[in-house]
Amino acid sequence: MVKAAVAGVVGFVLIFIESMIVMKLKGYETIEFGGIVPFVNVWAMNFFFTYSILTQVTDWFVNKQELNEDNSF
Repeated sequence: MVKAAVAGVVGFVLIFIESMIVMKLKGYETIEFGGIVPFVNVWAMNFFFTYSILTQVTDWFVNKQELNEDNSF
């Protein structure tokens, strides 16, 4: 549940970071997404990207802890 909340917020922040990069590279002053549907599609893509990264990081952390516990004897 926490991963989903963090991924939602980070996915939303990534939209603005990506928009700033595009505006700087192309010299635009504003970006129009073309409506709410394209905006939500970009947010969903960023959400799932962030959620998958967080899942891999948490799995790595749990496996690292288990490995340290197994080698303790």
